Amino acid sequence: MNGGKVLIVDDDAGIVGALAELMRRQGLTPVVASDGDAALECIRREHPDVLLVDFQMPGKNGLEVMQKAKALDEDLPVVLLTGFAEVRGAVEAIRAGAHDYLPKPFEHHEVMRVVLRALTERDLKRQLRTLSSQIGQQGPLREILGPSEAATKLISDVQRVAKSNFSVIILGETGSGKEVVARAIHQTSLRSRQPFIPVDCGAIPEPLLESELFGHERGAFTGANQQKPGRFETASGGTLFLDEVSNLPLPSQAKMLRVLQDKVLYHVGGTKPIRVDARVVAASNDDLQRLVDKGSFRRDLYFRLNEFVIHIPPLRQRREDIPYLAKRFMDITNVELSKQVKGIARCALEAMLAYDWPGNVRQLRSVIRRGVLMAEDSVTAEHLALHQPAADPLVTNEQGEDPGALREIVRRHTETIERRVIAQTLCRMGGNKTKTARLLQVDFKTLHSKLKEYGIESNGEISCPRKATEPETKLRPAGSDSAWEAS
Repeated sequence: MNGGKVLIVDDDAGIVGALAELMRRQGLTPVVASDGDAALECIRREHPDVLLVDFQMPGKNGLEVMQKAKALDEDLPVVLLTGFAEVRGAVEAIRAGAHDYLPKPFEHHEVMRVVLRALTERDLKRQLRTLSSQIGQQGPLREILGPSEAATKLISDVQRVAKSNFSVIILGETGSGKEVVARAIHQTSLRSRQPFIPVDCGAIPEPLLESELFGHERGAFTGANQQKPGRFETASGGTLFLDEVSNLPLPSQAKMLRVLQDKVLYHVGGTKPIRVDARVVAASNDDLQRLVDKGSFRRDLYFRLNEFVIHIPPLRQRREDIPYLAKRFMDITNVELSKQVKGIARCALEAMLAYDWPGNVRQLRSVIRRGVLMAEDSVTAEHLALHQPAADPLVTNEQGEDPGALREIVRRHTETIERRVIAQTLCRMGGNKTKTARLLQVDFKTLHSKLKEYGIESNGEISCPRKATEPETKLRPAGSDSAWEAS
């Protein structure tokens, strides 16, 4: 904690001096202010790590300073210094977001206990934000997706198209990471310093959709009290991300096509042409070509958007990414919950590898978060509570559509059963491939091929695929309880 900056605010110079000296002796950097206005200016200028503020001061009191300080830095921990009669108010302030309070007169060791705990909390929040950004919108795509061949191809597609001005269609199931890929395209492009504007085409009511996309003039309709730019204008110079573009109604599709072709739009209720230059990246969990054939999506708009297509494979088709992603989500959740869950049990990993993940990466993240919340030492299969969909697999496929040819049905579900049997037998044999092959009455080469195909390759260990820049990470047996810990 050496070097942490503590802002001390009190109108009593004696208290300020004593606390400042205490901070210096503990290797911290004190910054002092005598009233609320000076404190807020210090926050803007000095960016402190902890705020100690007197609850009752002339001018702005501690609660007011805390509220304005949180507006400047929402993660800044605030500790209130209170007289005995003000403790009740301080408790109410904690409910409003204060970190803690210190009743006067206070002991030095108690002051440092509270300050160091506040510094630790702030440091954990910073770690969480860093990890979350890596797994969300801003981290390198390799770290977000994983080490599989499918992820490698996806990254190659993003890098290939990002520097161009091509319109892009991203196709993938719900939860597969379409917006993550869209943001990666923007961040790698020449437009990266300009806005990235996402629009969920299915979340905006149809009567408001054109106003949201193209803007409106004052008085254009009831409630239009002032002129408002649309998302196309806001994204000009940058990227407009149209999520679930298949939900656009046909009239809006026609107007969008005109804007894409002419790079000119008109506000709703307006007559003045407005030039825009927004790159469009569209995404859909439906097959747009099928919608074109059905007549529910304009063919000309489809061809205008379809300059480059990126397919995101579902998680069940890149199972070798599952251990890597699970460990990343576990690390992030450990920081978020201030826990120290050590790893993922072998039974849990096998359950994840055998599961079909209808909700894709988004579902995996939710499952791991819940598992870390419930676990004390290692995440087990019971913590994950994974259950395959109850629908009859011989009647419907994952999307609820007609299952297709009998040969395809048999192949698909044979693979599911085969994967589960191999994983369970390998577990019983302690990871010994030779014994597993003998028990299953298959030759070693066939077993090795199946283990690789299903992402459960093992030699007494189940490897967790490594990051491109880090040494290999493994989930390994930890003692007699068969828990698999991250090493």
